[in-house]
Amino acid sequence: MKNTGSYIFVIAILLTLGLGGCTEPMGYGGSVDDPYANFDGLAKVVRERYCFFAQKDVDWDSLCAAYRTKVTPDMNPVDLYVLMGELLDNLRDGHVNLSTSFSTTYYKKWWSDYPQDFDNRTLQEYYLKFGGFQTSGMQYCIFLPDTVGYVRIPSFNTTLSKTGLDYIMAFMTPAKGLIIDIRDNGGGYLTNVPELVGRFIDHKVLGGWIRHKTGPGPDEFSDPYALEYEPAEQGRIQFLGKPVAVLTNRSCFSAANDFVSVMKELDQVRIVGATTGGGGGMPFSSELPNGWKIRLSACPINNARDEITEFGIAPSPGCEVHCTAEELAAGKDAILDFAYKLLSK
Repeated sequence: MKNTGSYIFVIAILLTLGLGGCTEPMGYGGSVDDPYANFDGLAKVVRERYCFFAQKDVDWDSLCAAYRTKVTPDMNPVDLYVLMGELLDNLRDGHVNLSTSFSTTYYKKWWSDYPQDFDNRTLQEYYLKFGGFQTSGMQYCIFLPDTVGYVRIPSFNTTLSKTGLDYIMAFMTPAKGLIIDIRDNGGGYLTNVPELVGRFIDHKVLGGWIRHKTGPGPDEFSDPYALEYEPAEQGRIQFLGKPVAVLTNRSCFSAANDFVSVMKELDQVRIVGATTGGGGGMPFSSELPNGWKIRLSACPINNARDEITEFGIAPSPGCEVHCTAEELAAGKDAILDFAYKLLSK
């Protein structure tokens, strides 16, 4: 039986723990600089908190046993950091980071092993003609002669302005359809997702499910809580009753991945481009004895059908499109062209 609750209620709980998840200190005996104590601390917090072992077929204990043989009593911090980073890469997760005063690990292959499918210079020079309007980090215009609206949201790292969204939605009133380009959006504030989705719905919709880790065991999770999305508050301007295309590439991650997952559930929306980069786990943070910070995926966020989103969201049927580097260099954006033709019909 799935528990139901509002998206805002869940987000409020998460905000009390910190926007990036919660942070928990770890206490271990012995010297805080002991390489073994720090390695074991890392192994323990990941074992007890990480949420995608089963989905990624990772035997964490076996990996830790193998890597621990490489630790030495006098291991210097840089070598220990490199070894821990190699261990964490086995999780294949862009939300997993080990942060020190001198560096932070970051798993890049969720996007680096795929075509980029986007070039900002091509967009600005050949499509926007170095023009358009801009507010709150969002760039927008209407493409003529077919009156197709366009808004680019390159990041969710700042809170989307409600007033800015009002300006954009009002500007799009004559448009027959709207293109939302979030290619290369690596995520940011999850609170931007309900604010943006609310501009395209006139009733409450189920957008997904979230579970919380309840114990140290790999299968100890809460019952799922519903993530429900409400229409924008009264007085705010919406874009309703017209088709929408959301442009994606592999570099859409975390909150951007969540946005795509929810928008794909709406009848008037088509996801155009490439499968997103994933990042379907709410991060949790902890601290090792030596003060290094470890962040990892702890709370899985699934789509409305309770399917995993960690591995990315595929385009809508018939809407997978890619851009070659040669085409982009010549000024052709195949993904944007496809969406424009789709909405101008």
